[in-house]
Amino acid sequence: MTNTQPGPVPTHIPVNKHGNAITRFLHLIRFSHTVFALPFALASLIVAANGRPAPRIFVLVILSMMLARTAAMLFNRVVDWEIDQRNPRTQSRHLLASKPIAIFSIIVSSVLFIFCAAKINSLTFALSPVALALIFFYSLTKRFTDTTHFFLGLALGIAPIAAWIAQTGRVGLPPVILAFGVICWVAGFDLIYSIQDYDFDRREGLHSLVVQFGIARTLRFAQLLHLMMFVALIVFGVVAKLGSLYFSAMILVAAALVFEHRSARLLDVTGINRAFFQSNAFVSALFLIAVWFDRAS
Repeated sequence: MTNTQPGPVPTHIPVNKHGNAITRFLHLIRFSHTVFALPFALASLIVAANGRPAPRIFVLVILSMMLARTAAMLFNRVVDWEIDQRNPRTQSRHLLASKPIAIFSIIVSSVLFIFCAAKINSLTFALSPVALALIFFYSLTKRFTDTTHFFLGLALGIAPIAAWIAQTGRVGLPPVILAFGVICWVAGFDLIYSIQDYDFDRREGLHSLVVQFGIARTLRFAQLLHLMMFVALIVFGVVAKLGSLYFSAMILVAAALVFEHRSARLLDVTGINRAFFQSNAFVSALFLIAVWFDRAS
């Protein structure tokens, strides 16, 4: 039976629409959230290059990641333009940039992404339109499936595989394991974050596992997903032949995940946002640092 308990009431935080155009644009695409997927891509690149990625490939991977994410976030804003204006949590987003500017920026960032992919190798170039299709598709899924959180995970999960291909020109087992972990991790924290939209999604008829499961079961499922993510990180370390420094850092990753779920249980906006950003930024940054130092040692 579906749990129909009410969710927390989101607190609307007004957007600073008086900042300069660059500041507003960066806020529109949530540029600070780049810290989530990028470290996993760079960690995959470092392992593939045995600790010494070529500076050219390193820079192109970073640029490709940033451009693809920018295009995806803008596409999400455009397709959800009217929905966001009805949601108290997101109703000020349209004040950050006009819709025509957002559409133009999608085109520019997509073209530049494909250009960067072409500069890496032939396989990354061939797969670049597929990557764009996958990350754009996520924004449409909430209209027809409750598993939208996993499509977001997939959109970010392809990053380690793409970075591995950038270095080696082929797919390997380590990035596939890491991609699985990222999918579980992202789906888990997106479930926590989506609790804020519980009432709105029900009212609008939008698909979400939070609506389907109810809040209590959603939090338990998010815990399971993050346990699976942690196991995937351990398996990745074994397959990638990482050492004691990496596995020691996993203790801190586990602690951060526990903190995230303890914060989320409070069911208040501050706690959920703290769990979403601080904990996950720490996890991704620590993971990259652990891989980098372990492989370099």
